[in-house]
Amino acid sequence: MAGYTTESDPDTSAKAIGRDIPISPKFSREVCGMIRGMKVEAAVKALEDVMALKRAVPLKRYNKRVSHKKGTGPGRYPVKAAEAVLKVIQSAVSNAEYKGLNADNMFVATISASRGQTVHGRMPRAHGRATQWDQQTVNLEVILEEAE
Repeated sequence: MAGYTTESDPDTSAKAIGRDIPISPKFSREVCGMIRGMKVEAAVKALEDVMALKRAVPLKRYNKRVSHKKGTGPGRYPVKAAEAVLKVIQSAVSNAEYKGLNADNMFVATISASRGQTVHGRMPRAHGRATQWDQQTVNLEVILEEAE
Protein backbone atom coordinates (compact mmCIF):
# COMPACT_ATOMS: atom_id res chain seq x y z
CA MET A 1 0.00 0.00 0.00
CA ALA A 2 1.90 3.00 -1.28
CA GLY A 3 -0.63 5.77 -0.64
CA TYR A 4 -4.34 6.43 -0.45
CA THR A 5 -6.81 4.50 -2.60
CA THR A 6 -8.93 7.53 -3.55
CA GLU A 7 -8.31 11.15 -4.42
CA SER A 8 -9.87 13.87 -2.28
CA ASP A 9 -10.09 17.65 -2.26
CA PRO A 10 -7.42 18.89 0.20
CA ASP A 11 -9.47 22.03 1.00
CA THR A 12 -12.48 20.12 2.36
CA SER A 13 -11.04 16.81 3.54
CA ALA A 14 -8.66 15.35 6.10
CA LYS A 15 -6.82 12.04 5.88
CA ALA A 16 -5.11 9.60 8.22
CA ILE A 17 -3.48 6.24 7.75
CA GLY A 18 -2.43 3.49 10.14
CA ARG A 19 0.14 0.98 8.93
CA ASP A 20 0.87 -2.56 10.09
CA ILE A 21 -1.59 -2.59 12.99
CA PRO A 22 -1.69 -6.06 14.61
CA ILE A 23 -5.43 -6.73 14.35
CA SER A 24 -7.59 -9.22 12.48
CA PRO A 25 -8.09 -8.36 8.79
CA LYS A 26 -11.57 -9.94 8.90
CA PHE A 27 -12.84 -7.89 11.82
CA SER A 28 -11.19 -4.66 10.65
CA ARG A 29 -12.99 -5.00 7.31
CA GLU A 30 -16.34 -5.52 9.05
CA VAL A 31 -15.81 -2.56 11.43
CA CYS A 32 -14.91 -0.33 8.48
CA GLY A 33 -18.07 -1.41 6.66
CA MET A 34 -20.18 -0.60 9.70
CA ILE A 35 -19.05 3.04 10.02
CA ARG A 36 -18.55 3.94 6.35
CA GLY A 37 -20.66 7.01 5.48
CA MET A 38 -21.44 7.95 9.09
CA LYS A 39 -20.95 11.37 10.61
CA VAL A 40 -17.80 11.51 12.75
CA GLU A 41 -19.66 11.82 16.07
CA ALA A 42 -21.91 8.87 15.21
CA ALA A 43 -18.92 6.76 14.13
CA VAL A 44 -17.01 7.49 17.34
CA LYS A 45 -20.10 6.69 19.41
CA ALA A 46 -20.64 3.42 17.53
CA LEU A 47 -17.01 2.35 18.05
CA GLU A 48 -17.18 3.20 21.76
CA ASP A 49 -20.37 1.11 22.03
CA VAL A 50 -18.59 -1.83 20.39
CA MET A 51 -15.71 -1.50 22.87
CA ALA A 52 -18.23 -1.42 25.75
CA LEU A 53 -19.96 -4.54 24.32
CA LYS A 54 -23.23 -2.62 23.87
CA ARG A 55 -23.39 -2.76 20.07
CA ALA A 56 -22.48 -5.71 17.86
CA VAL A 57 -20.73 -5.39 14.52
CA PRO A 58 -22.78 -7.21 11.86
CA LEU A 59 -20.75 -9.83 10.01
CA LYS A 60 -21.49 -9.82 6.28
CA ARG A 61 -18.98 -12.55 5.35
CA TYR A 62 -17.81 -15.67 7.15
CA ASN A 63 -20.79 -15.62 9.48
CA LYS A 64 -21.75 -19.29 9.61
CA ARG A 65 -22.41 -20.54 13.13
CA VAL A 66 -22.25 -17.00 14.52
CA SER A 67 -25.04 -16.23 16.95
CA HIS A 68 -27.48 -13.47 16.13
CA LYS A 69 -27.38 -10.31 18.20
CA LYS A 70 -30.44 -8.22 18.96
CA GLY A 71 -31.26 -5.92 16.03
CA THR A 72 -28.15 -6.82 14.02
CA GLY A 73 -28.25 -10.41 12.86
CA PRO A 74 -25.06 -12.45 13.01
CA GLY A 75 -22.45 -10.33 14.75
CA ARG A 76 -19.58 -10.09 17.19
CA TYR A 77 -17.80 -7.54 19.38
CA PRO A 78 -14.30 -6.99 17.87
CA VAL A 79 -12.91 -4.72 20.60
CA LYS A 80 -9.30 -4.68 19.40
CA ALA A 81 -10.27 -3.75 15.82
CA ALA A 82 -12.68 -1.06 17.06
CA GLU A 83 -9.92 0.51 19.19
CA ALA A 84 -7.53 0.62 16.23
CA VAL A 85 -10.11 2.16 13.88
CA LEU A 86 -11.05 4.72 16.55
CA LYS A 87 -7.41 5.82 16.89
CA VAL A 88 -7.08 6.37 13.14
CA ILE A 89 -10.37 8.34 13.04
CA GLN A 90 -9.23 10.51 15.94
CA SER A 91 -5.98 11.16 14.07
CA ALA A 92 -7.95 12.25 10.99
CA VAL A 93 -10.11 14.54 13.17
CA SER A 94 -7.03 16.18 14.68
CA ASN A 95 -5.61 16.61 11.16
CA ALA A 96 -8.87 18.33 10.15
CA GLU A 97 -8.71 20.67 13.15
CA TYR A 98 -5.08 21.51 12.32
CA LYS A 99 -6.14 22.41 8.77
CA GLY A 100 -8.87 24.67 10.16
CA LEU A 101 -11.80 22.51 9.09
CA ASN A 102 -14.97 22.07 11.16
CA ALA A 103 -14.63 18.55 12.59
CA ASP A 104 -18.25 18.50 13.80
CA ASN A 105 -19.54 18.81 10.22
CA MET A 106 -17.48 15.94 8.75
CA PHE A 107 -18.39 12.39 7.71
CA VAL A 108 -16.40 9.26 6.91
CA ALA A 109 -16.14 9.43 3.13
CA THR A 110 -13.56 6.66 2.64
CA ILE A 111 -12.44 3.99 5.07
CA SER A 112 -10.67 0.84 4.02
CA ALA A 113 -8.69 -1.99 5.55
CA SER A 114 -6.09 -3.92 3.59
CA ARG A 115 -3.66 -6.61 4.63
CA GLY A 116 -0.29 -5.39 5.84
CA GLN A 117 2.94 -7.26 6.34
CA THR A 118 2.85 -10.67 7.98
CA VAL A 119 5.07 -10.96 11.03
CA HIS A 120 6.46 -14.49 10.87
CA GLY A 121 6.85 -16.48 14.02
CA ARG A 122 7.25 -20.02 15.31
CA MET A 123 5.57 -21.95 18.10
CA PRO A 124 7.55 -24.79 19.70
CA ARG A 125 5.92 -28.20 19.52
CA ALA A 126 6.69 -31.63 20.85
CA HIS A 127 9.76 -33.65 19.85
CA GLY A 128 11.80 -30.61 18.81
CA ARG A 129 9.45 -29.52 16.07
CA ALA A 130 7.98 -26.07 15.43
CA THR A 131 4.79 -24.78 13.84
CA GLN A 132 4.43 -21.58 11.88
CA TRP A 133 2.65 -18.98 14.04
CA ASP A 134 2.23 -15.79 12.02
CA GLN A 135 0.73 -12.46 13.08
CA GLN A 136 -1.48 -10.73 10.51
CA THR A 137 -1.34 -6.94 10.27
CA VAL A 138 -3.68 -4.41 8.67
CA ASN A 139 -3.27 -1.04 6.95
CA LEU A 140 -6.17 1.32 7.75
CA GLU A 141 -7.02 4.39 5.70
CA VAL A 142 -9.55 7.09 6.61
CA ILE A 143 -10.65 10.14 4.61
CA LEU A 144 -13.07 12.57 6.25
CA GLU A 145 -14.93 15.16 4.19
CA GLU A 146 -17.05 18.16 5.13
CA ALA A 147 -20.78 17.81 4.52
CA GLU A 148 -22.50 20.52 2.55
